[in-house]
Amino acid sequence: MRELTQTEAIDLVGRFEAEQEIPERMRADVRMLGSLLGRVLRESGSPGLYDDVERLRIATIQAYTDETPEAFARAAAIADSLSVARADEVARAFTAYFHLVNLAEEHQRVRILRERDGRPDREQATDSVAAAFVRLAAEVGDDTALERLQAMRFHPVFTAHPTEARRRAVSSSIRRLATLLEEHDASLRNGADERRAERRMLEEVDTLWRTAPLRPEKPSPTDEVRAVMAVFDETLYTAVPHVYRRVDDALQGPAAGGRAPVVRPFVRIGSWVGGDRDGNPFVTASVTRKAAKIASEHVLLGLERTTSRIGRTLTLDAATTPPSSALVVLWQRLSAADEDAADEIAKRSPNEPHRRILLLLARKLAATRERNADLAYRDPELFISDLRVVQDSLVQAGAARQAYGHLQQLLWQVETYGFHLTELEVRQHSAVHAKVLAELDAGGARSEQTEEVLDVFRSVGFLQERYGPRAAGRYIVSFTQSADDLAAVHRLARYAVGPEGEVPVLDVIPLFETFADLQAAPRILAEIVEHPEFAARLDETGRRLEVMLGYSDSSKDVGPVAANLALYEAQAAIAAWARESGIELTLFHGRGGALGRGGGPANSAILAQPPHSVDGRFKLTEQGEVIFARYGDPAIAMRHIDQVAAAILLASSPSNEERNRAAAERYAAVAATMDQASRDRFFSLVKAPGFAPWFARVTPMEEIGLLALGSRPARRGLSVESLEDLRAIPWVFAWTQARINLAGWFGLGTALEAVGDEPLLQRAYDDWPLFRTLIDNVAMSLAKADDRIARLYLELGDRDDLAALVRDEMALTRSWVITITGGTELLANKPVLQRAVKMRSPYVDALSLLQLRALRALRDAPEGAPIDPEQQRLLLLSVSGVAAGLQNTG
Repeated sequence: MRELTQTEAIDLVGRFEAEQEIPERMRADVRMLGSLLGRVLRESGSPGLYDDVERLRIATIQAYTDETPEAFARAAAIADSLSVARADEVARAFTAYFHLVNLAEEHQRVRILRERDGRPDREQATDSVAAAFVRLAAEVGDDTALERLQAMRFHPVFTAHPTEARRRAVSSSIRRLATLLEEHDASLRNGADERRAERRMLEEVDTLWRTAPLRPEKPSPTDEVRAVMAVFDETLYTAVPHVYRRVDDALQGPAAGGRAPVVRPFVRIGSWVGGDRDGNPFVTASVTRKAAKIASEHVLLGLERTTSRIGRTLTLDAATTPPSSALVVLWQRLSAADEDAADEIAKRSPNEPHRRILLLLARKLAATRERNADLAYRDPELFISDLRVVQDSLVQAGAARQAYGHLQQLLWQVETYGFHLTELEVRQHSAVHAKVLAELDAGGARSEQTEEVLDVFRSVGFLQERYGPRAAGRYIVSFTQSADDLAAVHRLARYAVGPEGEVPVLDVIPLFETFADLQAAPRILAEIVEHPEFAARLDETGRRLEVMLGYSDSSKDVGPVAANLALYEAQAAIAAWARESGIELTLFHGRGGALGRGGGPANSAILAQPPHSVDGRFKLTEQGEVIFARYGDPAIAMRHIDQVAAAILLASSPSNEERNRAAAERYAAVAATMDQASRDRFFSLVKAPGFAPWFARVTPMEEIGLLALGSRPARRGLSVESLEDLRAIPWVFAWTQARINLAGWFGLGTALEAVGDEPLLQRAYDDWPLFRTLIDNVAMSLAKADDRIARLYLELGDRDDLAALVRDEMALTRSWVITITGGTELLANKPVLQRAVKMRSPYVDALSLLQLRALRALRDAPEGAPIDPEQQRLLLLSVSGVAAGLQNTG
């Protein structure tokens, strides 16, 4: 197939872009950023680099649009013809391009959200908390709806699982570019110097290109803590109270801000970063204490600065706004403790009593951060109490706007974050507990592992004493298989502090992960609540209990279809048991970013949960790249929190619960058929002789372990001889890189074929939320896959039987999904998402072809030969690029 002329190439790219129907402003951003990258490549000092990038780009677009074997073969031939050094540069160029495209897409989302913000009907968005409240009130009445709103809880838990392929240096460069893109928009609106904005962007794109895309070494757990802190500093600290404010504005209308808010803080941030030691030997008790200290420093510094800023602006004269008697008493107490500062503040603010108080409170926060015992707060509740005195005084003096304005947002921040910021959770494997207890019960010398396990409990006690009881105390037991696994935590805590010591407050949380464990969950829970220490803690909390469900291992255990159905059944059974037992249940969803690990839109997943399994409370893990995608930008973070909170509110509405209950009953036979057929099909693949080494050969699974993504090891043993040896993240990540995405869909086609009734399945898609969510997620997963690329990966394995099994199931699943959702191709019913996938696909193909050539070279090397470092680097570069292009990893 001949190479296109320059005119033909320009025409091809133009037609491809036009077919995607990209919004004009986003298209302009993509073109501008792409042209800046092109200029950087031309100026890079590498002769011919830009031309080689363009040749491969045009070839992959032609192969994607023509869909002919000849066009695809030509694109592959170009990728293979490049020297290893040039392929390295080309891979970096495509990766940089994806970062810029992702930035343009995010910028467009933010642009749309900000435009909606200015509309009078913004609060009427169908998936906002305000709209959800109106719908709920129509069903249960205003008073009940308000009670549910005020009791609602959304609890994201940030984890350090290694799924963020970008370096922090790359992320920082992208964030700076985001700021410059906003300034460029402003220059276009205001007629300012557009060339200056573009020149600064060119400089930043050049920095992005010159920044090494791969980390030289794995981050430490402390590095991971600081990465999460960046999200808090840049986004969450201000975004969360703004969400509360928006909801209150929508519900109270013109009265908002002039009287007490009806909204109560409903977000709590949890963290496993520095606390999750399951399989991570680098997370020690010392690391856990450091993680808590870093988080506390960040939030205390934020609260100190906010309090000081509000204090400086609260210039209300005592003549117009007289202090209450309680405020006078508070001033006397504070000034007695900090005389010199009080005298200085009084001189600068002689008749401004409210301002004086806040400036002294800021000093107390500084003392708390610096551990100055004479001035420090013992706990955040005392700070809240002082702020309430100021707020009540303002209200009594008629200054309600000041009482419920910025001061109220500060109160929301303290109530949300306390002095600890994130509620640090500990996780450990039940087998570790059993081993340590056996050693302790036997007496004798204690091993290093035993001392470390016991030191964790001492650290939890220390953190509770220093930062308050909310700072730590949740203890998650991985692979809970019996009530003894949970009781073991209390026994270990007693060993840790000794017979006379004070045991820290512990909320022990079972984590049910495998298919068998999910089925056994109600029995295990019924047994553990009779355990004395467990029962005592239930009584202290008003019979509140958390139960965690693992999406990753259950999917790897029985396949994605059976796992989804099993998780639904487990939730229904646990929720029914909790209601019968008078327990206030919170289900904790261990979801990942990829579809094979429970990923996908959170709001639709919440609305598909069984009756009484949400009840106004939703907790989930937010992992890796998902943290930055959902919470990295303030506008997107606020929109995400608003959508999720709306779904939480509506999930327990009578109509939604009835819909899910009726659908589960109506389609029980369909579910049973799908469950059995999908599991049989999944087992025929993963239980086939030699599957594990074949999987390691046809995907870059082994090489993914070399990427310095996170501190946690990628697998449990030294090699992968069976599926059990592999962690769920690389299992999903590897299939994603091979453009197969098998972990998200395998077995569904066979399951749907077993049902076989097309009209019935189409009705199920309309009526059954769980089924609809499953089908929509699989459609997205398959849309990001590619048959031709997948075939080349599968050919690396020299197992035609397994390769055919995968290809046949992929084709069958795609056919059924298209039939059920309507149209002639995947995502036809979701045009915006379809456009985003199509826009990226040919560019991802280019990186996949570069990855394949490196993978072939590594696989075909003589046994015992040293690994070619250039080919290995090329492969790792392409892994990072494909992750950026597909926008998810594991």
